[in-house]
Amino acid sequence: MKKNLLLFFSSCFFAYALEKPNIVFIAIDDQNDWIGCLGGHPNALTPHIDKLASRGTLFTNAHCQSPLCNSSRTSLMTGLRPDSTGIYGLAPWFRNLAEFKDLTSLPQHLEQQGYATLSAGKIYHGGYGRKPSDREFQSLGLGATGAPFPDKKLVNTPSEMKLVDWGLFPHRDEDKGDYKIAQWAVEALNKKPQGPFFLSAGFFLPHVPCFATEKWFELHPLEKTSLPLIQRGDREDTPRFSWYLHWSLPEPRLRWLEDHDQWMNLTRSYLACTSFVDHQVGKIMEAIDRNGFRDNTIIVLWSDHGWHVGEKDITGKNSLWDDGTRVPLIFAGPQIDSGVCSQPVELLDIYPTLCDLTQSKKPKHLEGLSLVAQLQDATAKRQRPAITTHNHHNHGVRSEKWRFIQYADGSQELYDMVKDPREWNNLIGQKGYEKVISDHQQWIPKISRPPAEGSRSRILTYDIDTGETVWEGKRILPDDPIPMDLD
Repeated sequence: MKKNLLLFFSSCFFAYALEKPNIVFIAIDDQNDWIGCLGGHPNALTPHIDKLASRGTLFTNAHCQSPLCNSSRTSLMTGLRPDSTGIYGLAPWFRNLAEFKDLTSLPQHLEQQGYATLSAGKIYHGGYGRKPSDREFQSLGLGATGAPFPDKKLVNTPSEMKLVDWGLFPHRDEDKGDYKIAQWAVEALNKKPQGPFFLSAGFFLPHVPCFATEKWFELHPLEKTSLPLIQRGDREDTPRFSWYLHWSLPEPRLRWLEDHDQWMNLTRSYLACTSFVDHQVGKIMEAIDRNGFRDNTIIVLWSDHGWHVGEKDITGKNSLWDDGTRVPLIFAGPQIDSGVCSQPVELLDIYPTLCDLTQSKKPKHLEGLSLVAQLQDATAKRQRPAITTHNHHNHGVRSEKWRFIQYADGSQELYDMVKDPREWNNLIGQKGYEKVISDHQQWIPKISRPPAEGSRSRILTYDIDTGETVWEGKRILPDDPIPMDLD
C-alpha cells in the first residue's frame, strides 16, 4: 500500500514537473517607486499593479544594477553585472562584443527549455535584440516608441532633444505606442497559445516624453497633487564627484524647473503617464485571467531603473541614490506566495529565479541569486545587499538598513535608510560608522572592467593615477563650475 502511494505521489510530481508554467514578463521604462503599493508618492494611482502585488510577492527594496537603460537591461537579460561586461552606457549592444556573442540570454535559455518566446516593446534598449538575426526572440511584435508627438515641443527645455518633453497633449490613447503594445499582448493571449510560452511586453512610458491625455491628468488634479519632498541644499554634503555621474545631461535640473514653473507640470505628467501604463498592465492581467492562464502563468513586473523628479536637484536617472536605483519588482503565479519582502534584491536575480521556477538548470555564468526562498517566505533573509554600478568604479551598496556609495575617486556617502529614507544626511565623516562602512565596502565588486569597446552616451571615466576625469570625451577640471542647466 505504502509503495503504491509513493508511486502515485511520485507520478503526480513528475507530471507537475513536466508542465512548465507560462511566463508573462512586463517591463516599464524609467519607472521609479511612484507606485501605490510602494508608497513613493502620495498621489500615485496604480490600481492594477497594486492588485497584482496583492496576489504575489512585492519586493519593496528591489534595485537595478545600473541606473541607465542599456546597461541595466543588458545586466538583467544576460545575468551579468555591468562590471563583468564593461557595458555602462547606451552602447554597445552586448552581442557586438566577441566575448558575449554566443552568451545565453534569458529568452534564449527559456527557448532551450521548450518555451515559445514572444516580445513587443522595449525589453532590451532601443532596437537592440529586435532583428531576427539577433536570435533573442522567436516572434517579434512592434517596437517601443514615444509617438505620437505634437507639432512642436510642449516645453522649451534647455535641450532641443525631441524626447525631453512632457505635458497635456490632446491626442488619442489608441495611437500611443504603449496602448498598441498592450493590445498586442492581449491579442497574443486571446489566441490561447500552446504552452509553455514566454511573452514579454515592454512599455515606454513614463520615460520622456511624458505626454498624457486629459483623462489621465484629471486623476492628478493640480490642487491635490504634491510636489516631491526635497531638502534645500541637499547636495552640500555630497561629494563633488557625485555630480560627475550626471555632469551634463539633456534632462533639466530642478533649478530650471522652478525658474520656468515646470516642476508641477513634470510631476503631474509623470504621475499621469504612470497611471496610463498601469491601465495597460490591467488589460494584460484581464486577458490572462479571461483566457484561463492565471493558474499556470508566472507574471514578472519590473522597471529598468528609477527616475528623479527634482530630488537631489536633478531630474532623470544616472544616480546611485534610491530615487535612481529603486524599482518596482513583483512576482505572481504558481509556486509564489502572497507577501511583501523588504530584503534587498536585484534585477540580476530575475534570471536565476525563473530558472528555478521553470525547473531548469542555471547557466554557469549567472551572477544573481534566486529569489525562490523569498517567493515562498517573504521574511526569508538574503545573503547579500543590492549593488548598483554607474560607470567604471562607482558603486552603490543597498542593504536593508543602509545605503553606502563609493565613487571612483574614493569619495563616499552613507545613509541610515530607516531614520533618513530620503537620504538627506550623509553620515560619512561622523564617528561610530566605521564598521557599517567596512561591512558594505566588502561587497564592492573586486573586478571592474573598463568601458567596453564601442561604449558611448553618458560614459564617465576616472584615472586613479592622474586624477583625470573625462565625461563624454571631454575632461572635467577640478575647478570647472557644476553645470546646473544648459541654457
